[in-house]
Amino acid sequence: MLGPIFEREVVVLPRRAKHFFGRWVYAIALFSLICTAWLLLTGIQPVRNVGDFARFGTLIFQFLAPLQLLVLSFMAAIAAANVVAHEKDRRTMDLLLLTSLSNAQVVIGKIAGGLMPVWNWFFSGLPVAMLVPLLGGATVEQVVQCQLLTAAAILASGALGATMAFWREKTFQAIALTLLVIVLWLALGEVVAGGWIAMVPAESARWLSPARAIWSLCQPMPQAGPWKSLEWLGAGAPATLLLLIQAAAMTAISWLFLRIWNPSRQARPVAAQDDASALAATEQAEAEAAGQPNRVLSWKARRARAVWNWPILWREVRTWAYGRKVLIVRLAYLLLFALTAVALQQLIQDGTALGRSRLSDSLIPAAAGPLAPLGILSLVMINALAVNSITNERDGQALDFLLMTEITPWEFILSKMVGAFYVAKEMILLPMALVGWLWWSGGISTENLWFTLGGWLVMVVFVIMLGIHCGMIYSRSRTAIGVSLGTVFFLFLGIITCMLIMISFRGSFGRQLAPFLAIILGGGTGLFMALGHRNPSPAIALATFGLPFLTFFAITSFILRNQELTVFSVVTTTYAFATAAMLIPAISEFDFATGRTRLQEEDAA
Repeated sequence: MLGPIFEREVVVLPRRAKHFFGRWVYAIALFSLICTAWLLLTGIQPVRNVGDFARFGTLIFQFLAPLQLLVLSFMAAIAAANVVAHEKDRRTMDLLLLTSLSNAQVVIGKIAGGLMPVWNWFFSGLPVAMLVPLLGGATVEQVVQCQLLTAAAILASGALGATMAFWREKTFQAIALTLLVIVLWLALGEVVAGGWIAMVPAESARWLSPARAIWSLCQPMPQAGPWKSLEWLGAGAPATLLLLIQAAAMTAISWLFLRIWNPSRQARPVAAQDDASALAATEQAEAEAAGQPNRVLSWKARRARAVWNWPILWREVRTWAYGRKVLIVRLAYLLLFALTAVALQQLIQDGTALGRSRLSDSLIPAAAGPLAPLGILSLVMINALAVNSITNERDGQALDFLLMTEITPWEFILSKMVGAFYVAKEMILLPMALVGWLWWSGGISTENLWFTLGGWLVMVVFVIMLGIHCGMIYSRSRTAIGVSLGTVFFLFLGIITCMLIMISFRGSFGRQLAPFLAIILGGGTGLFMALGHRNPSPAIALATFGLPFLTFFAITSFILRNQELTVFSVVTTTYAFATAAMLIPAISEFDFATGRTRLQEEDAA
C-alpha cells in the first residue's frame, strides 16, 4: 500500500541488531527514571498512604510525558530528514525519480520508512507509560491522550523533516531548518501563552503548541482547550487534530513539489558547452578591449582563484561548501535570536532576571528560560554542521582523493574545526552577546560572566570535535549523523532531566548519588558504545565513563549554590579532556578513522 520503499524498510529493519537493542534500551531508560525518582522519594520521606503514591504518580507523569514528546519528536524529525538527505548525498534520489514510482510512493515511503525506528521506541515505551495509572495521580484517559498526542507529534515532525530534506540540497540545510522550525513553533506557543499577541487568546496555546498541550494534560485536573465542541474527545483532542492536519499538509506539499524541487537546479544543465565557451570568449574580448583584464567573467568561465596553502580551510571559508541557501538558515536563526532577545529584555525590565523579584530564590535563574533553549539549539546545529563537513566529503567520493594528497591529518582536522567555527559564527557569537547584555544590565556578576563565556566556548569546541569524530569513525552517513546529534541531544536532555528530578527531590549529594548510579553507569556505557567501541582507547573510555559522573557532580554543585568556580572547573576540565581524547586518535590513526579500513559489520549492513 505504501510502495516498495516502505516494504524494503519493513523487511530490512528487523535484520539489524540495533532494532531490538534500541527497543529494550528505551523502555529500560524510562523505567529507570521511575525507579530513580522512587528511591529519591523514599530516601527523603516515608511513603505512608495512598495519597503519597498519588502525588508520586503525578510527578512521574509530569516528567515522562513531556520527556517522551521531546525525545521522539526530535528523533522523528532528524530520522525523516536524514533518510531523504542521504539519498541526495549519494545521488540516488534522481534514480528513484527515473523509476515508475509515483510521487506519493516516494514521499510516503520515505517518511514511513524513516519513522519506523521511532515507532519502535514509541510502542516499546507504552507499557512503561501505562504503569503510571497504577500509582495514582493520573487516569488512564490522561495517559492515552498523551500517547495519542505524542504519536501525532511524531507524524508532524517526521513530515516536516522530510519536506525540508526534499526541498533543500544539503543535509545541513535540511537538519538545521527542521530544528529551527520546530523551535520557532514551540516559541510561538510560548508567545501566545504569554499574551503577547492581542488578537489570539492565551488559552489557544494549549492546542497550538504540543508542549503546552501535553503539560496541560499532565495536570491533576486537566482543563479543556478553546474548542468546546471537541471537549467530549478530551483536552488533548484539538492539539492532536492540529498536528495531524500539519502532517498531512507537509506530506501533500512534498508530494506536489517533489519533481519540481528534484533534481536540484544546481544539477540541471543551463546552457550548452559551446554556447558557454562562446559567451565566455566574448566577455573576455570585451573586457580586454575596455582595458579591464581583471574583470569578473561569466559564471560559466570564471578566472581561477588563488587557493590558500591549506586548501580545505580555503574551501570551508571562501566557498559555498554547504550551499548558497545556507543564508536561509542564518535568517531563521536571527529570527529566533530576536525572539530570545525580546524575552530576555522583558525579564530584565520586570526585574526577574536581575533578582529583584520573589523568583530570585529559585534554583534555576530566570534568565536561563530564554537563554538555555537558544544555547542548546545552537550547539546541536553546530554539531550537525561539523558531522556533515565529514559525511559530505565521503558521500561526494572526495575523501579517498584527499587521502592521496599531501594534506596532513592535522591540517585536515584543524581546517574542518576552524571551518565549522567560521560557518557557525552567528550561532557562537550571538548567545555570547546576550550573556554580555545580561551582564551589562546587572543580571550576573563579572566573575560569572567569564565562567559562562569560558564554559560556552569549551562546549562549542566539544560538539565540533564530537561531530568530526562521529563522521570519521562511521562510514555510513546516516549512522554518523544520528549518533552525533543523538549524543548531543540526549546529553543535554539528560542534564535537564536530572536537574528537574534533583530539584523536585532535594537532598544531600550522598543520598542522591545512589539512586542516580544506574543512570550514570548506563549513560557512560552508552557513550562508550557510541564513541569508543569502534576506535577504543583508554582516554576515550575514561572520558565517556567520566562525563556522566562529573556532570552529575557539577549539577549538584550548581544546585547547592555559591560554587560557581567548582562547576566551571569541573565542566571545562571534563569536556576539554573528552575533546582531546577524540582529537588525538583522529590525528594519529587517521587512515582507520576516516573509513579506509571499513568494518565488516558496516559492509554487511
